[in-house]
Amino acid sequence: MKSVRLRFTNSLGIELGARLDQPDARVPAAYAVFSHCFTCNKDYKYIRQVSRALTEHGIAVLCLDFTGLGESDGSFEDSNFSTSVADVIAAAGFLAESYRPPALLIGHSLGGTVMLAAAPELPCARAVATINAPFEPRHIFHHFSDVEDKIDREGEAESRIGGKTYRITRQLLQDLRGRRMAEAVRDLDAALLILHAPDDETVAIENAGRIFEAARHPKSFIALDSADHLLSHEADARYAGQMIAAWSARYFAPETGVVAAATREAGAVTASIGTRSYRTEITAGGHRLLADEPPTSGGEGHGPTPYELLAASLGACTCITLRMYADHKGWPLEAATVRLRHEKVHASDCADCPDAQRRIDRVVREIEFTGGLDAGQRQRLFEIADRCPVHRTLQDHVVIETRPGEPEPS
Repeated sequence: MKSVRLRFTNSLGIELGARLDQPDARVPAAYAVFSHCFTCNKDYKYIRQVSRALTEHGIAVLCLDFTGLGESDGSFEDSNFSTSVADVIAAAGFLAESYRPPALLIGHSLGGTVMLAAAPELPCARAVATINAPFEPRHIFHHFSDVEDKIDREGEAESRIGGKTYRITRQLLQDLRGRRMAEAVRDLDAALLILHAPDDETVAIENAGRIFEAARHPKSFIALDSADHLLSHEADARYAGQMIAAWSARYFAPETGVVAAATREAGAVTASIGTRSYRTEITAGGHRLLADEPPTSGGEGHGPTPYELLAASLGACTCITLRMYADHKGWPLEAATVRLRHEKVHASDCADCPDAQRRIDRVVREIEFTGGLDAGQRQRLFEIADRCPVHRTLQDHVVIETRPGEPEPS
């Protein structure tokens, strides 16, 4: 999993902090937005574990901090349920502009209720998953029930929540009291997955039942057996992420653009780049990859550089060719490891290169064999390595034709 810290502006002009977790060296199958619980932040351990499980299944996850929390600007005292919904909408807009619109919304505890309220405003969202979420936002009143009367009377009061002191204002109470979720859940135009711990002592399991009853199909429920409210055990958090990934894939798979192996054009490779740095999405043989430049060259390091991909193709072709030859001969080759390094050198550094004044490309290739091979077999395999198709292509004169592309049908 690769993570990058991001900042974007919400509808009120407040800068919000976020973390985008992405799969390693592959184009995400979909993007998701994850919202945290009341007074939490995106860097809670359970959020990282759920997000990691999702990235392992090819889903990129934008974990945001609500206004006034974590790395987001603004004041917590001025925030409420409605501003949290607006923050989610801003996060989705940022993803749509910089990457792709989110197909999946995920929320834990009050963050799950926020996602249920935000989903109708985000037609791009095909699936919504809640984790230990209350049915009504006002459920969080139990955190400050001892000062609720004082808040109503004086306009604000301090309350200890999760070991920290927060100033709770009257406007927050009024906003929570004004929310009725039954209609929003009933009108949800997205698939819904409800995950809830039966023994949750913070948000009782009855809340999951109310959400399920109010929602239309398609809807599903998964019990997080033995888990607590904050998914404190890593296994519980990863299980939740794995279940969300497996369930949601059917709802955004048609939008991933992956070409079916049976219908793809042989040898066809597509590379595309947007406005965000040098991050390039590649589709090759029905598989999705990423290329990028390192931060030292102005990129973000989300994938191999073009020259690293070039060396990788030579390494892969070398390995495959060696495997084929050894299998054909019946030789005991257990493994072959190829290490490559591309570099630019002066022609004078290359004994076999003409024109000593110019710079040429050199690929240094080291090959290590494992298995009971004799000296003659090893020497022959080194000779075969030089005959792999990509090796020959790189040494031959290659003609590259550039022409206008046909626009894709809308």
